[in-house]
Amino acid sequence: MTALLSAKGLRLAFGGLKAADGIDLDVEAGEFLAIIGPNGAGKTTFINMTTGYLKPQGGTIAFEGKPILGLSPRRIVGLGVARSFQLPQLFTEHTVLQNVALAVAAREGVWSVLTPLLRPRFRDEAAELIARFGLTRITDVRADALNEGARKLVDIAMAVALRPRLLLMDEPTSGVAAAEKMAIVETLVRVLREAGVTAVFVEHDMEVVGRFADRVAVWGQGRIAALGSPSRILNDPEVQRTVIGIAPNGGAHAAA
Repeated sequence: MTALLSAKGLRLAFGGLKAADGIDLDVEAGEFLAIIGPNGAGKTTFINMTTGYLKPQGGTIAFEGKPILGLSPRRIVGLGVARSFQLPQLFTEHTVLQNVALAVAAREGVWSVLTPLLRPRFRDEAAELIARFGLTRITDVRADALNEGARKLVDIAMAVALRPRLLLMDEPTSGVAAAEKMAIVETLVRVLREAGVTAVFVEHDMEVVGRFADRVAVWGQGRIAALGSPSRILNDPEVQRTVIGIAPNGGAHAAA
């Protein structure tokens, strides 16, 4: 069976820093794959290469068996690959409904800022999607008035409005209050699974990884250092030492 996403031999260096040093990764349809690793390991670089924001200096990327390397981000979205960002990319002076309606319209090839806000079908679809994310109570709230958890969910709702088959999320829980974190991840996982969307997500919270990932890929110095089930990866002594921050004697230390 062909992998939904297949990256082979990806290489990219910024001066002397190897952000990707021979990355090989297959993502299977329907799975939730977590990417973990210390800061600077190349995790976001992988997302940027996959979604057309960076072009690798070597290697290939295929989606559903078709090459996507060198395509623009908009073309890649049109093929069924979407992303969310570590810092939510919202229209801050627009309401939640307006933001999601703009994403719905973009999927239909309408890039005007005004037109989507006037067409009932765009607004109706946006309202339905907002309800699936449990955000109806903030439908008419401006984006610049939202807390970080709500901003993250709206950003992901806008990505889902594009009807992707693969969604890449860059640290979906960063900046989110601890008390909100699990409820937010439960919501997005439910919506994505109901929609049949495969997900790859960069994450630093190991509780989130252990609870929601089907597989975990460990990034280190531009390479995949380990790949496997959450139980195996999160209990690996080297991963605990270099990523999670657990010293060999069971104490905690700061991971790089």
